Amino acid sequence: MGQKVPPGLVKRGDIWHIKKTICGRRVQESTGTSFLAEAENFQIHRMEQMRQSAIYGVRPQRSFREAATKYLKEATKSSIEGDVLQLKLLDPFIGPLTLTEVHMGSMQQFIEARRSQGVKTRTINHAIQTVRHILNLAASEWIDENGKTWLEHAPKLKFLAENDRRAPYPLSLEEQDRLFNELPLHLRRMALFKVNTGCREAEVCGLRWEWEEEIPHLNTSVFIIPAHRVKNREERLVILNSTAREVIDEVRGAHPEYVFPYRGRRQ
Repeated sequence: MGQKVPPGLVKRGDIWHIKKTICGRRVQESTGTSFLAEAENFQIHRMEQMRQSAIYGVRPQRSFREAATKYLKEATKSSIEGDVLQLKLLDPFIGPLTLTEVHMGSMQQFIEARRSQGVKTRTINHAIQTVRHILNLAASEWIDENGKTWLEHAPKLKFLAENDRRAPYPLSLEEQDRLFNELPLHLRRMALFKVNTGCREAEVCGLRWEWEEEIPHLNTSVFIIPAHRVKNREERLVILNSTAREVIDEVRGAHPEYVFPYRGRRQ
């Protein structure tokens, strides 16, 4: 005879989910496990959390993984891919920790692991910035069903000193030519367009012909990138100099939708 399923647990696919009214509130959420015993323990723990919160005003202890998942589901920034990567790298180190356990001390193992891999401090600071942003949201904007923020106070996370950062310098035309000549044709065109317009990588990769606007009296055209495709969420006017214009003329007609396709699809 199979193990009896406690009331309130429902299996969807391989994962058990809670579907139950707890302390007068309807709860529908994943337990994150395919094992019934673990799911039952999770449900008991969740019920006790909600009881403590409802009766005594105790703030539930949520994991950083829960907070990271909420952040990614609600994020609207166009450059979210970088945060996704950093959170994947962070998860083995701080994912299971509660929000109150995430601080500079608990992040040291992650920091040392990344340093041992030869990662630049600036990249590690990107991860710290992502964690800090999530904790600030948890302490200020994310309100639970009892009117409490997910976290009472956000800890102070300090950026690391970027002593290994190389000072930037402009490439000479000779260096630029040498670099671009190492690239395949489709990337060389994109790189030329980028340096001559100042567009970001995502803007170049997703550039569409429908955004081109003709300027007949100047015998040229411009591209107007919609606000939702621009990092600062403001419409961007892309003016073409002679080099950028030559690149556009070379790729015109290659694809009906995208300016810089690769093998018949978006870069």
